[in-house]
Amino acid sequence: MIDIDYPYQFSGEGRTASSEYEAHIRDLIEQVLFTTPGERVNRPTFGSGLLQLVFEPNSVELAGTTQFLVQSSLQEWLGDLIQVSGVEVEGVNERINVTVSYQIRRTQQERVDQFSR
Repeated sequence: MIDIDYPYQFSGEGRTASSEYEAHIRDLIEQVLFTTPGERVNRPTFGSGLLQLVFEPNSVELAGTTQFLVQSSLQEWLGDLIQVSGVEVEGVNERINVTVSYQIRRTQQERVDQFSR
């Protein structure tokens, strides 16, 4: 099975670029994290709304809310592909750093990936 690479691009042969399964899963997580609900026409609830929280005042409550928001969005949209075991969100100036610990259901591989915007 071929998994399409994200962001969409062409390979050296002029075809749609593909990626390994683990990299594809990482790409899907990135799409969920950084897509704002309402951004996709046929899936208006897709995404996490994470980027909307960048300009909120930093607090313990916001960190807890953000972790819950991210974890629930990943579970909703990718729950059949991954089992999320932990999420850490850190706001640094104008950047959001997210660390996601998860297990890929198909391979049972444990992974920890970091994402930032």
